[in-house]
Amino acid sequence: MTSRHFRSSCPIAVVVLLLALFIPSLTAASSGKCRLVRSLRDEIASYRPVVERVLSYVQDKNGYKGRTWAALSEFTDTFGSRLAGTSNLENSIDYMMNSLRAKNLDNVHGERVMFTGWQRRKENAALVKPRFKNLAMLGLGGSVSTAPEGIRAEVVVVTSFDDLSNKSSQVSGKIVVYNQPYVSYSETVVYRSMGASEASKYGAVATLIRSITPFSLNSPHAGHQSYSDGVKKIPTACITVEDAELLNRMYNRGTKLEIFLKMDSKFFTNATSRNTVAEIKGKTDPDKIVLVSGHLDSWDVGQGAMDDGGGAFISWNSLVVLKNLGLRPKRSIRCLLWTAEEEGYIGAYAYLKGHKSELEKFNLVIESDEGTFQPYGIEFHGSETSACIMVEVAKLFDSINATTMQSSKDNVGSDIEVFENINIPGLSLLNKNEKYFWYHHTEADTMAVEDPDSLDLNTAMFAVISYIIADLSVELPKS
Repeated sequence: MTSRHFRSSCPIAVVVLLLALFIPSLTAASSGKCRLVRSLRDEIASYRPVVERVLSYVQDKNGYKGRTWAALSEFTDTFGSRLAGTSNLENSIDYMMNSLRAKNLDNVHGERVMFTGWQRRKENAALVKPRFKNLAMLGLGGSVSTAPEGIRAEVVVVTSFDDLSNKSSQVSGKIVVYNQPYVSYSETVVYRSMGASEASKYGAVATLIRSITPFSLNSPHAGHQSYSDGVKKIPTACITVEDAELLNRMYNRGTKLEIFLKMDSKFFTNATSRNTVAEIKGKTDPDKIVLVSGHLDSWDVGQGAMDDGGGAFISWNSLVVLKNLGLRPKRSIRCLLWTAEEEGYIGAYAYLKGHKSELEKFNLVIESDEGTFQPYGIEFHGSETSACIMVEVAKLFDSINATTMQSSKDNVGSDIEVFENINIPGLSLLNKNEKYFWYHHTEADTMAVEDPDSLDLNTAMFAVISYIIADLSVELPKS
């Protein structure tokens, strides 16, 4: 720990006392053997009345109960999907900034982000031999188009990259269909992101990827993919689990399969969007920052209610809750509503580049981008000492059974990953999100997935956690 974790105006005796808080032996939070000195544990416990006040407010029908859901439903019903680079997203950002100003939050503004945009236009796929069957599909973000007349080609079905390699001599001039089993999102998504380039190395003319989901009702899932350098770019799309398995069964029987694929997409350089910013200015150390965040953009299917309207709306509503209750911490709480997350954290990288001078003042970055379902705790990435502090914070949520604190060696967010990579502590909520990837990047990502009570609790937890960390007498040590 260095001196920058304390206000320069602290008397020497106070500094010595605060440094002593971390002298006792500390072990990893995940081991369940955290040892913080009593004075720090008591200080964190002293925020229990704040926790109870916030939770009561968001669960009171005469208070803030249901307001996050109401605001999110109006927003998503008004704008629907919000693909980066479209006027629909920019109109929704204008709406959002007007709403934040109306709530009298501090420093509301947008920060420009430039990138290369992509949009799908007309696209379709069909099995044409040995019989005709339409294939539900979604072109993957960044995919090139087919020729205007489309592609008709024989099919090779593979179940893994090893299987592709074993069948490499059969791939040239063919459409490769991936029917990879779902293991987990993080492990299986590599087929979406790299499948086209891997097949192109062997001469494939296009790829169709089994959607990255553990459950399907014949819904294709969108998502971004990236072409490798030095490899020919070929059209690529996701198809449904059901169709991928059908094609796999037919192929394994020795049936010759042919598919027709037609895709038309548009690229445009110098696309612009904005990160949206709002704050509660700190009382005594306003230049020091705790961040809460989610992204406003979405794929061009569904309403983007779950990914990531819910995360964005619990973020800014947590600031409104604190402001309505007159809770203003020592340090500032900044809300960031990212743009162009789906295309590869473009808004977050732009923000990082534009705010290099103040990054050392960020004490904690918080994000929700994996659903706003019933919360049961905290997931944290940071030093062992910081993790032990978060264990004590998590204990304050016993009334809603959300006391689990999971310390992770890996990053715990998407956009906030760019901050975690430079040693800024990161936090997300643990939610009962077992069904998140059922709806992820599909037409089913609508308000029907969102629960008002869960949104209330997520909003409350964001408010409480950000407030406590922004108000503590010590900052989270980064090492």
